[in-house]
Amino acid sequence: MKPRTFFLTLAIIVTVLLSIAGGGLYWVLSTSPLTLLKGGIMGEPTAAAFIPKQSPIMVSLLVNPNRLEAFSQLIASPAKRKRSHQELEELEQSLLAKTGLNYQKEVKPWLGEETTLAITSLDYDHSTQNGIQPGYLLVVQTKDPELSKEFLQLSYSESAIAGNYDLVFDTYQGANITYKRSLQPTANSNLFASTVVGNYVLFANHPKVLREALSSVQAPDLNLYNAIAYQDALKTIEEPRIGIFYANFPELSAWLSHLAVPEKPDITQTLTVALSLKSEGLVAKTALIGVKEQENPLPLLSQPVQTLAYIPSNALLTAAGTNLNQFWQQVETGLETDSPLQQLIYRTIESVQTPWNLDLSQDIFSWVKGDYSLALINSVNGGKSEWVFVTESVDPTEIENALIHLDDLAKNQNYSVDKLTVADQSVTAWTKLKTSSNNKITRLEAEVKGAHLQMGNYAILTTSLEAMSQVLSANQDPLVASTKFQQAISALPTENNGYFYLDWNNSQPLLEQQFPLIRVLELTVKPLFKNLRSLTITSEGNVNNIRRATAFLNLGVRE
Repeated sequence: MKPRTFFLTLAIIVTVLLSIAGGGLYWVLSTSPLTLLKGGIMGEPTAAAFIPKQSPIMVSLLVNPNRLEAFSQLIASPAKRKRSHQELEELEQSLLAKTGLNYQKEVKPWLGEETTLAITSLDYDHSTQNGIQPGYLLVVQTKDPELSKEFLQLSYSESAIAGNYDLVFDTYQGANITYKRSLQPTANSNLFASTVVGNYVLFANHPKVLREALSSVQAPDLNLYNAIAYQDALKTIEEPRIGIFYANFPELSAWLSHLAVPEKPDITQTLTVALSLKSEGLVAKTALIGVKEQENPLPLLSQPVQTLAYIPSNALLTAAGTNLNQFWQQVETGLETDSPLQQLIYRTIESVQTPWNLDLSQDIFSWVKGDYSLALINSVNGGKSEWVFVTESVDPTEIENALIHLDDLAKNQNYSVDKLTVADQSVTAWTKLKTSSNNKITRLEAEVKGAHLQMGNYAILTTSLEAMSQVLSANQDPLVASTKFQQAISALPTENNGYFYLDWNNSQPLLEQQFPLIRVLELTVKPLFKNLRSLTITSEGNVNNIRRATAFLNLGVRE
């Protein structure tokens, strides 16, 4: 097997193992399968000591995958145990078929408890001759250093015979580094380097990356393990975990944009995520650093908002909370100007408001000061999905004036503002007449851009009359009372600031069509998406200026 192929394969395995753990293969996390009942272990990646603190991203699996199936035998039915085993075999065959790597025979005997993958630098050599070359580092804990050395020696020997390069042996800070050097040198001829340091096997895409990793572990002030922001974030997450994900947004944004340096190097904005297993799925506890302190740091809600009672149970996705105006002000003032996270939010807002010729912050957000729910719902007639927005009328006069303003905006786009009756309610609709032809017969049709009404203490806006009809009859089958929604919020904290809910079972085709990248992710972490039923996210306020949130992936085997 080629050493470079081995490095790339192990990099894939890190991601796959995390996805398998969250995809319904509930595997043992230590010598006792009962430990899994707590969600994982209390620990953090010790390999972070090899990673520079400016690293764009790190993902770490904290448990040995070799002990996994024992717990599935404990909690799963025979049919599900068989399916889990088949999924694992399919993954091994599909990922390793062309690499020549036999995981069971070559890696499993020495693989330890921790596997960590990171991007360590944006450009490891800062050379203008070979373009931007990010540094990639894989750190694998070994329970048998001598056996892992034998494996590396064998891999290099086989590759040297088949390849057109020499093996180079070097020493740096007491560690023996092995890498290959092409017999026909190019600007970037040194690829794939490895070393064994204590109980760790390190792989990198260049010797310079390994040297930087060894320097980091020797200088605590330089590595991620001792970074103040990273440690502060971990202190806010007290639950056991099976894995850790870390992202440095300015550096990550530069990597995604193929830049050698971040556009905003002085900004500190990081996200730390701890993944825990639950019997119903996978829970992610997050800690976001780099936002200014909120006026109300504690969660605002102790139960789902009342506006969810107007959202039909067929909602594909739903966002619900309270005081959207205050939330948006916190987004605008809480994030550093032009920071990567702020730019992402603004781009998302722009994509929504441009087709409607709206200024969302002024035309919508500014008057939503009570409870609210925004949802994308399925058409009962098989048509396109429609949007629904319901908000509580804290100030009925302000909302009435806001709806009049929206009517004026519709008129400016040559829509008529008409009163129609829907489910015995007087509804204001924005319509435009258009013609269509069928069999040389011309018909006059009314195109509905949107509709709204005030009903009791609530204002309702929809993108169609059909959607308005569903909202007005939602009390017969509301989302908030449905079993699937109650399951989706079952693992989330009761005290929170609202929910973002995604019904993956029903929204998958639409999301794949709108976002092709999702299909790529599905292939990479197939077990996760194969068993995913829903995704729910909630915010929990902040502690010491660190924003906390929880995400729950509701998983189960589809029949």
